[in-house]
Amino acid sequence: MSEEEGVAASTPITGQSRMDSAWGSGGGDEDVSASVAQATIESGQIFEQIYQPWRGILNPRWMRNWAILRHHLLGVIKKGHRPWGVFTRIALLMILLSSCSDVLLTLLAGVIGESELYSMFGVNRDNLYGHVLGFFPRNVLYYPVITALLVGGMISEDRAHGTSALYFSRPISRLDYASMKFLSVAIILFIFIDGTLALYYFTDILVMGRGWAWIIDTFPFFLSAFFGGLLIAFTYTSIGLALSSVSKGRFFPGIGLIAVIMGTRTLAAIVDGLFDKTILYVISPFDCVAHVTQALMGIEMTYDHPWTWSLASIIVINGLALYVLANRISSLEVTRE
Repeated sequence: MSEEEGVAASTPITGQSRMDSAWGSGGGDEDVSASVAQATIESGQIFEQIYQPWRGILNPRWMRNWAILRHHLLGVIKKGHRPWGVFTRIALLMILLSSCSDVLLTLLAGVIGESELYSMFGVNRDNLYGHVLGFFPRNVLYYPVITALLVGGMISEDRAHGTSALYFSRPISRLDYASMKFLSVAIILFIFIDGTLALYYFTDILVMGRGWAWIIDTFPFFLSAFFGGLLIAFTYTSIGLALSSVSKGRFFPGIGLIAVIMGTRTLAAIVDGLFDKTILYVISPFDCVAHVTQALMGIEMTYDHPWTWSLASIIVINGLALYVLANRISSLEVTRE
């Protein structure tokens, strides 16, 4: 071993490679070769990363959809899901109790036997209609405020913060994503509107001891009011989510929904007061649903134009809202925009 090779072999390894060459001592005419001392590199290793597709067993489609649905629904009352704010929870609780006011008054009238109180708040055709489609305070305060609180960041926050990447990195289609978001809002509205309506109706049956003849007489009116509640929940949800899908913040969708509902009705009421024409109410989502429900329940009409025009308007309004929602979700990126 040459002196240079001995020095190279005894040199401690410091994490960096060292290369020494030992040349022959000839005159340069003969073949020469270099002897290189090899040093082991101990500073790290190079890994080859190859992404493989998941070949395991996936949860069924309904389970993935249920995970999205409960993420939004259970967040109202339970931790570990979508965190609803304290203000939102308090507002929902207060509105739920206020929506049960007819139930409490009917219960009170049945317990104390006050016929005048029951005639005002007991179950009849007009009260069933008013429980769902009474403009004040339900459809001027309760239901638009609930929807505004729910849709504020339902889709807009996913678009702003890139949360959609968490959804679409899984085998979740955009249709499933939109459907579960829609159902999350619609189910909560359904509980507040039709849930309290059913509680109101069946409380009257239990407290007043109604027989089958009374139930058969009033049940069609209950179903008509129930259908009106479904239309209100569906329409408010579709408009609210359409506004949420075109926004990146919580403020615009909520305020926009209230502006659409209240602004269209106010404009139609102004035209009605000036020209005694109710035709402009076809642009008001609430009045269209109220008109259709009046026709189904057979109560006195408060509109002069045919109720079929209101039905056609409801279909067009929901169709446009769902088109905007579908178009925006189809363009939703999997990264932050």
